[in-house]
Amino acid sequence: MSEPQIWELYAIKYGTMPERTRATNLFGLDPHDDAPMPIDYYVWAAVSPQRTIVIDTGFDTSEADRRGRGLLRGVDEGLQTIGIDAGAVEDVIVTHLHWDHIGGEAHFPKARFHLQEKEMHFATGPHMCNHVMNRSFTVDHITRMVRNVFEGRVAYHDGDAQIAPGITVHLVGGHSMGLQFVKVLTKRGWVVVASDVTHFYENIETRTPFPVIYSMGDMIRAYDILEYHAATPGHIVPGHDPLVLDRYPAPDGRLEGIVAKLDETPSA
Repeated sequence: MSEPQIWELYAIKYGTMPERTRATNLFGLDPHDDAPMPIDYYVWAAVSPQRTIVIDTGFDTSEADRRGRGLLRGVDEGLQTIGIDAGAVEDVIVTHLHWDHIGGEAHFPKARFHLQEKEMHFATGPHMCNHVMNRSFTVDHITRMVRNVFEGRVAYHDGDAQIAPGITVHLVGGHSMGLQFVKVLTKRGWVVVASDVTHFYENIETRTPFPVIYSMGDMIRAYDILEYHAATPGHIVPGHDPLVLDRYPAPDGRLEGIVAKLDETPSA
């Protein structure tokens, strides 16, 4: 195994749904405790002097319209704010195949997609015969990913794997059968990009799952696994929490509220 290298790490916000509520983000919540709880949508980028690796691809305008989400900027535009040309990216880690994590695949024509075997089995297998399971997937996204397989553009992983020196993926399932999180070695140590292992800080802090669930048992265990891999709670970055942009600094003033620099120490 190669010696690990240090990466810069960014979260880029490209979409939002401000009218979301706590009852739609926290499983089993008492209706009397419901209140506004906006959700944000991010992709992530790990950058070294030699290489850029993007984590997830977001969604596009057609999906935003169909799902009633606010698309603030194209994922390619968001990446461009920190000098990344999506069309030149050669490696994209796909944490799972839900619509908001793979719907921007077309922005990455040169990329190889790193995916867990179990996730493709899930997205193309018998579970998709049930609308409760398949509603978080978009059939065109899945068929495009199958086409990528035949074009040699998918790297399958079966469990934990190293993608590059200082970047590893870890299979946990729960929210989706083949959900994986990503660890990135930065100047402040290993940062855990949780993606949908925990949508919000509150999910992991209170052990209250997000309501889209493949396996409740795996989802609860995944919180423990995240904490095992993180030196402190501040090294875990949730997948959809607006607080990420409050807790981490922007690379510069013009990117406040758009980009968070995750290799810096958070404020909380």
